[in-house]
Amino acid sequence: MRGRVEAQGVMFHAFHIEDFVPADHPLRSIKRRADAILKDISPDLNRAYTKQGAPSIRPERLIKTLVLQALYSTRSETQLMEQIGYKLLFRWFLDLHGIPGTP
Repeated sequence: MRGRVEAQGVMFHAFHIEDFVPADHPLRSIKRRADAILKDISPDLNRAYTKQGAPSIRPERLIKTLVLQALYSTRSETQLMEQIGYKLLFRWFLDLHGIPGTP
């Protein structure tokens, strides 16, 4: 008798994304440097944004996204956004530790 495929229910996985990035990965030092520089210019970025209106994506995250696009030679922003959805390394670099598709 031929077996049948039984759909498995949704599973919940808990892990630290940090554990999946090798300690010697070159992106670790780039992230440290980028975070330090962006922390220094954060007050200037705060002054550029109004306190009214809908909240925006943090400019620090947008800048780091462009760094990823340049480092990994991603051809388009659309392709980059797709890759951010499934590449744990990209999500770690951008401090997106939640479930893909959520802020």
